[in-house]
Amino acid sequence: MVLRPTPSTWTQGLNMPSRLFSDRSGDDYELYEEDDEFVLTVDMPGFETEDISVTWDDGVLNVAAEHVDEDRGQKKTYHRRFRFPKTVADEEIGAEYRNGVLEITLPIADVTTRGEEIPVEG
Repeated sequence: MVLRPTPSTWTQGLNMPSRLFSDRSGDDYELYEEDDEFVLTVDMPGFETEDISVTWDDGVLNVAAEHVDEDRGQKKTYHRRFRFPKTVADEEIGAEYRNGVLEITLPIADVTTRGEEIPVEG
């Protein structure tokens, strides 16, 4: 007899095993909006500050890390991308790594213009 995991409520209607949609790393991040900024916290234990790379490219935040333990011959990696629904003031993004947790603050840009106005002829 093969035991199958109980599907989550959103995968119940799909004809696929729920394990295809499971996240083996668990909930390793939290993202919320507070005081006109996004705050992203990522649990990244076992890395050093110099192991972590945070980049911003056209509305996408890329968080990557790689740590090599030469004594044990092990390599630990992390990579995740985040897209944001609002315009972020990219020159004001800040990141801090403390006690195994990376916290990134992304201030929301105050965008008042809606593009270039096009004259209507008629």
